[in-house]
Amino acid sequence: MENNQQILGTEPVGKLLLKYSLPAIVGMMVNGLYNVVDRIFIGNIPGVGPLAITGLGVTMPIMTIILAFGMLIGIGTSTNISIKLGQGKRDEAEKLIGNAITLIIGIGLIITVIGLVFGDQILQLFGASEGSLQYAKAYINIILLGSIFNLIGFSFNHIIRGDGNPKLSATIMVVGCIANIILDAIFIFGFNMGIQGAALATITSQFITAIWGLSYYLKGKSNLKFKKSNLKLDKSLIMAIVAIGSAPFAMQIAASCVQIICNNSLRTYGGDLAIGAMATINSIIMMVGMPVIGISQGAQPIVGFNYGCQKYDRAEKTLKLCIVYATLGLSVGWLIVQVFPVQLVSMFNSDAELVSISVDGIRKYLSMMPLIGISMIGSNYIQSIGKAKQAMFLSLLRQVILLVPMMLFLPKYFGLNGVWFAQPIADIVSCVVTTILIIREVKSHKRVNVDEENIEKKAVYM
Repeated sequence: MENNQQILGTEPVGKLLLKYSLPAIVGMMVNGLYNVVDRIFIGNIPGVGPLAITGLGVTMPIMTIILAFGMLIGIGTSTNISIKLGQGKRDEAEKLIGNAITLIIGIGLIITVIGLVFGDQILQLFGASEGSLQYAKAYINIILLGSIFNLIGFSFNHIIRGDGNPKLSATIMVVGCIANIILDAIFIFGFNMGIQGAALATITSQFITAIWGLSYYLKGKSNLKFKKSNLKLDKSLIMAIVAIGSAPFAMQIAASCVQIICNNSLRTYGGDLAIGAMATINSIIMMVGMPVIGISQGAQPIVGFNYGCQKYDRAEKTLKLCIVYATLGLSVGWLIVQVFPVQLVSMFNSDAELVSISVDGIRKYLSMMPLIGISMIGSNYIQSIGKAKQAMFLSLLRQVILLVPMMLFLPKYFGLNGVWFAQPIADIVSCVVTTILIIREVKSHKRVNVDEENIEKKAVYM
């Protein structure tokens, strides 16, 4: 374990980023495929595809809320583990794992109960119509039953990576995704279970990843050890998890709110099919954006450890490399979206009207996609160095402070186009603000280094 952690402060940054980011990218791509594969299968169910994928689009805010809690615990725990290890506090790092398990079980049960009891009201609030409600309910009720497995699988994907085993976290996610694809085909078409089969396939595969992740610690194979005594919640550790995890949590909750507002605007100005189009667009965004999230997650332990050791130059070099890689990747994704939109959206449904709405929407909605990398990487960097308030602001800026007002205002004057153009406007402004804050943060590190050098020189002369 010591060697695994010490290389974070000594090995070349480019090599480290490759080592940690590639498994993270694979893991996030696989995690994204859970939802994307479901949508591809569901959208191609004969006779009900368009309405079924619309129903799935209505459930997206709920799925995002579950993901938000997974990020709160997973990222909050893994980031704190990296910082504690960088500070040489191994016992506290181990306590974080036990506390995370207790939090996951408690939150998972609460989500399941609330979702099942108030399901109809929630789905109607989130944009379900009489036609799409039955499909949305059939899907989400089963997903809610597997909330704990979902949270464990996602959270421990982060925790295991922070524990110094990024390859295992990626392997677990890949196996879970392959299981999901196979089970989707079996349940949806083999057993004719329709949209319920897709949900059952998802929670079964999540169960596999959850058990595997837990067994890594329960069987003592991990670097950091699991102890039953650490299951008892420690207020200071919970606050530390929440402080760091609150930024990505807020971002996902904000995304859920945007999805709710967006669904209702889409239903008002474009009908049910417009919601189905956005579900398709979000699936493509997920696959293009997941590598960027993977890069930022791979960078997290590198930035956290070196910042904890006050090796600011290495943390900043990681930031710069991440921004370059993310921007290049998103630029390639933008080019593919603009040149081959019909081919992309046709994977999810062949209905001519739905494809037409989706193609028009995706070109406009993702027109500023190359700029997103700066906002995403910048927010993650601020989060990784433990500055929770600034990270929260940057997370909320793009998805709430800017996007929500535009989603409410623009459609009143521009109709459906107002929904499509709200996101690129928010992307431009958030990119500018994030750049300014990152430059200020980097300059503050350089001032600290200069002050330390002056102190050392004075000490020598004295």
